[in-house]
Amino acid sequence: MKAAKKFATQIEESVLKELKKFVKQEDRKISAVVTEALSEYLDKRKVRPAFRSAMNEVLDDNAELLERLAK
Repeated sequence: MKAAKKFATQIEESVLKELKKFVKQEDRKISAVVTEALSEYLDKRKVRPAFRSAMNEVLDDNAELLERLAK
């Protein structure tokens, strides 16, 4: 992990509970998961809007199949 810088924010209580459960199950640190999630989110937002729209449509249309494959 690159050098980290502290910052403060607020998060919905239900999301924080899920995050804490997730990091415990994965044996990871909250900061690592938040950094990864934000990086992925920002990268996704950089993708051209037309491509993003088409990609989301394909993912939505195949959500059940993708979920089964993930198991």
